[in-house]
Amino acid sequence: MSNQPIFRGVATALITPLSDSGVDYDRLGRVIDWQIEQGVNALVIAGTTGEGSTLDDEEHRAVVKYSVERVAHRVPVIAGTGSNDTAYACSLTRYCCDVGADAMLVVTPYYNKATQKGLITMFKTIADASTKPIILYNVPSRTGVNIEPSTYAALAGYPNIAAIKEANGNISKIVEAAAVVGDKLDIYSGNDDQIVPILAMGGQGVISVLSNVAPKLTVEICERFFRGDVAGAARLQCELLPLINALFCEVNPIPVKAGMAALGWCENYLRLPLTPMEPEHEEKLLSLMRQHGLL
Repeated sequence: MSNQPIFRGVATALITPLSDSGVDYDRLGRVIDWQIEQGVNALVIAGTTGEGSTLDDEEHRAVVKYSVERVAHRVPVIAGTGSNDTAYACSLTRYCCDVGADAMLVVTPYYNKATQKGLITMFKTIADASTKPIILYNVPSRTGVNIEPSTYAALAGYPNIAAIKEANGNISKIVEAAAVVGDKLDIYSGNDDQIVPILAMGGQGVISVLSNVAPKLTVEICERFFRGDVAGAARLQCELLPLINALFCEVNPIPVKAGMAALGWCENYLRLPLTPMEPEHEEKLLSLMRQHGLL
């Protein structure tokens, strides 16, 4: 890990505006500009929330390249390059490095899964293919495999492996991970309902779904904490909890796509197997967005 984190504060796990005809680059560009204007500290492109799993290879590469060019160094761009095919992840990582992404977000393999030894070997192989820092992404609810603290310890200090996005939901395991990696790996919350707890454990920030619809409020949680107003950060975390829960009442990014469509940033369009939000859930989400002055 370098002395400087990839980002500090909020990285929005950005949606990818889509339609029947493909990626809507005009809307993608405008939402990138808006997010930066709202004060977010970084952008994650073509991750889970960006429907990276149903972008084809050409689209995935084009979305990253376009985003890097649109951002134009205003904030770091973190490209989702993980795969359950290590060779493909290496190829995509090399491409994203070449077009100027500032870091890579690499998820654990899904479906074929891996042993902890396999995870160590895979992450080192992808790091060797990269010229930029890598964030290890742990989200066992989606992938079926958890990165154990001992595995983080084995990877800490390896060249280009810089940080962790932790979305396992288990604070005790995250504390254990923080204890074993020390200052060798930065930790980011991968869950919007755990921003303050992870900051309190020395975390650098959050890779956020919430900040798609509420960028200023999400940034404010982190800024309050960094100013020393821990109670204020905790209070805002709690105030936003119903909205956070509504954004995850169906599989992400189903709800956030509905919310962003209501704000005019995209069509409420998802690629199968995802389908638009159930009307009763959407009504509740939009009501909560109104309560927070977002709509």
